[in-house]
Formats: sequence, structure tokens, C-alpha cells
Amino acid sequence: MRYNDFGIDFKYLLVSEKDKKFGLTVNTVGFQPITQNAKYPSTEHPKSYYFNPGKGRTLSEYQIVYISKGRGTFKSDSTKKTDIVKGQAIILFPGQWHTYKPLKETGWNEYYIGFEGDIIDKIVENGFITPSNQVLDVGVNEDLVNLFYTAIRVAKEDKTAAQQNLAGITFNILGFILSMAQNKNFETKETAQIIERAKVIMLENINREIDTKGIAANLGISYSLFRKTFKEYTGYAPAQYFQELKLRRAKELLAETNYSVKEISYELDFNSYEYFLSFFKKKVGITPIEYRNSRRV
Repeated sequence: MRYNDFGIDFKYLLVSEKDKKFGLTVNTVGFQPITQNAKYPSTEHPKSYYFNPGKGRTLSEYQIVYISKGRGTFKSDSTKKTDIVKGQAIILFPGQWHTYKPLKETGWNEYYIGFEGDIIDKIVENGFITPSNQVLDVGVNEDLVNLFYTAIRVAKEDKTAAQQNLAGITFNILGFILSMAQNKNFETKETAQIIERAKVIMLENINREIDTKGIAANLGISYSLFRKTFKEYTGYAPAQYFQELKLRRAKELLAETNYSVKEISYELDFNSYEYFLSFFKKKVGITPIEYRNSRRV
């Protein structure tokens, strides 16, 4: 079974003159999975973002590109051709020629966010990020993937002050990446990365049922060792952790969207609507409707 290959998801945003005064605005945020031998990049993107990897491109904004799966290459005016592996982030700079692409034999999963503003210009001016060090090793990390997911959701909902919300998320992503890259001993053990990889697989496949034994096989570890290590690392058995992820997402959808309880049950691929009601009340102590009402009050 292949994991992490759900569909492309992205949003391009409008930016008002008032938004620009905040100091940082987000132009685009998204995710795209590129399977083996697939065309890259996707033709779904507007011409201003579409590029030929053989020729490269120059952007008028900053971008952070994070690879959670697969392998590829990157090259820019300031960086020689570099192999890219899962767990690495690429920082792109405005006015800088660059190109990148996944390897045909592996593909990759790519998260990205594009932004600009006086604040990020100042961060660059003070040397926190530089074109000479734009490929950062941060590891495969569930919290980082969650930040990108949150940014995509906020962008698609497009509520009042969405740009300011996205600015905060962008700073969080950037700060997280810099912290992880500068503390290279953090999450460097092979077993820790295996468990982080498993957590990301679960998160990226939250809308369907998964086989935890299949995840272990996919990661090249015996299920008995995987289950033992996963529980030591997270405090949960793999299947239990996956259910907790579904519960967390259900709470978010109940509190932040107008989806019906049945729609949420379907969205998260619970066995049945009745099972979802029973599961939620057992875990939370109240029904989904009661939870929604309490959060909105």
C-alpha cells in the first residue's frame, strides 16, 4: 500500500493594501504529492508559479518548501546542485534564480508557503536566513506538517484577518525550521526519525483507515519493534495514536467549521456515523454537538 499520496491541495490569496501594512503577507500555501514518474510540476498552478525545472525560475517572493517524503535535487544562483531528501526545507529568496524537482524513481511530498513583507526583509538583513545557507536539515516532523496543514486550512477558509493569522503561522514555521536546523542533535537518532516518519504518515492519511503493520513494513522495521518503540516515544500504541489524531481533527472541525457531524464522520472515515458518536462521547465525555456548542459559547 502507498501512503501519503492524497491529492494536491493549495490556495492563492488576495492581499489588500491594509494587509501589506502588517509587515508580512502570504501569497500562496499548499501541498502536492508527486508520485513516481509523474509530471512535475503540476499544470494546475497559475503561470506565475509554473516553471520548467530544466530552465528554472525567479520569484518575487520568499518561499519555504518542505519535503516530507521522497528525494530530489535543488540548485540556485548561490547553491550548487544539491541532493534533497525527506526532512529537508528549502528557503527561496526573491530575485534569485533557482530550480528543484523530485527524482522520477521516488517522487516526493512537497509543502510550501510563499510570503513577502518588510518584516521578513529585516530578518534577512540581520542574517537569520541567507541565500548561502538555504537548504536546512530539520528532519521529518509531525508538528511542522501540522503547521502547513493549519496554514492551508486558514487560507482556504479566507475569514476576516486571515492574512494576519497566516503571518503568525509563517513566523512559526520559519522559527521552527531555524530551531530544528540549529539544534542538529534534536531528533537525529534513526529510531526517532522512524517514529516521526510514522506520525507524519498517519497525519497525512487521517482521512482514511490505515494498516499500522503496513506502516511498519513501509518503514523497514518489524511490527513488534515498531509498536514497542512507538509506544515508548509517544505514550500510545500506533493504532491508538491514529485514533487520537482523528479525534483531534474532529474537535477542530466541530469548533471551526459548519460541517455537520455526519459530514465530519465521513470526512475522517470512521466505520459508521454511530461508531463516531460512541467513540467521541467515550473519549470526550460529551456528544459532538455538545462539544461544538461549548466551544462556540
